[in-house]
Amino acid sequence: MELSVLLTAFREPQTVGPAIEALLPQLPTAAELLVICPDPETTAVAQAYVARDARVRHVADPQRGKPAALNVGLAAARGDLVVMTDGDVAVAPDALASLLAPFADPQVGAVTGRPVSSSPRTTCLGYWSHLLTDSAHAVRLARAQAGAFLLCSGYLFAARRALLPHIPEDALAEDAVLSHRIAEQGYRIAYAPEARVWVKYPTTYRDWLRQKVRSAGGYAQDYVRRSPYRMRSAWREVVEGTRLAWRYPRSWRERWWTLWLFAARAHLWALVFVNVRLLRRPLTALWRRVESTK
Repeated sequence: MELSVLLTAFREPQTVGPAIEALLPQLPTAAELLVICPDPETTAVAQAYVARDARVRHVADPQRGKPAALNVGLAAARGDLVVMTDGDVAVAPDALASLLAPFADPQVGAVTGRPVSSSPRTTCLGYWSHLLTDSAHAVRLARAQAGAFLLCSGYLFAARRALLPHIPEDALAEDAVLSHRIAEQGYRIAYAPEARVWVKYPTTYRDWLRQKVRSAGGYAQDYVRRSPYRMRSAWREVVEGTRLAWRYPRSWRERWWTLWLFAARAHLWALVFVNVRLLRRPLTALWRRVESTK
């Protein structure tokens, strides 16, 4: 099967080059890497790779948000399998082979990789990023072993092109929408924990809230909330996540940070309820650039 990799980026000229460099050695000769970006600075970096490697193509982003950018990329993609990732992350050197291996099973419709925090654990927000990514790994691993529904991570996942629908342009969590639509077609989502992707997480509370309200808010939208499949919600986080979180700290300082995280998550879900469920604010109002992750 032919492979297309979609890499979305916006105003990320410093990080998109390393992101492309991490992917190119892993791409088969016949594969393609589509860099989808709108701004001149990031486009200039992408075009430099287009000139050097025939597998790289630039796709103009209409600049209406990430769902619209992915729709444009999917329309341009030639591959039967599509990998989606971002321009501000670093895919591990052996990630793609692990990510694509489960497609040998025809019932697998998508495969999610494993986000790993590259932030220092020695700060409060860095510690939160490690706790949340490691807890998500533990949950995915347990659900995969039980054959339960899995959510793909937008930082790195792959899917059969034929199963991918048009993404609503106001979707706050496009990875959640795609995961649910694939499962609703009767296909399984697999987990490839060896397919690691290194992610830098926010370093300020304001940026943390901006990022999390948008991503968690996607689960309060009707696209996901009305699906028969469930993995993530505020209630599930309380019931299933508290035990995992409280076992995670290695010191008393980390225990304090864990308590602060409980308060921060309560704040987050309250903002999601107000902004998404009550006010129904659109993607254009809730999407704010998070500079501290670049």
